[in-house]
Amino acid sequence: MKAKNCLLYKGYSGSIEYSEEDAVFHGKVIGIKALISFEGDSVQLITEDFHNAVEEYLEFCKENNIEPEKPYKGTFNVRITPELHRQLAQYSHLTGKSLNSTVEEAIRCYFR
Repeated sequence: MKAKNCLLYKGYSGSIEYSEEDAVFHGKVIGIKALISFEGDSVQLITEDFHNAVEEYLEFCKENNIEPEKPYKGTFNVRITPELHRQLAQYSHLTGKSLNSTVEEAIRCYFR
């Protein structure tokens, strides 16, 4: 599933917004703590600047012997009601699945 208003490059995702006041597209890399921004006044230019921003980030990390942040590692915390947690745990136990695989299955169904 490809996100709307999103750029993808080398595993990184970039948001896209438009500033009517400045007549420019702008965005930032999402899913990591580092602040990486980019802009352009056309689809082609914002895409090029996004790619360049990712490349510059990766080069900076390499030059400084820093491990680049990886977006979307596959783990995240979810807060739900205790009742829903109980229901999920019971369902998982009764179906012989882990709680993680039950939640993953539910999320996959959501995106079908």
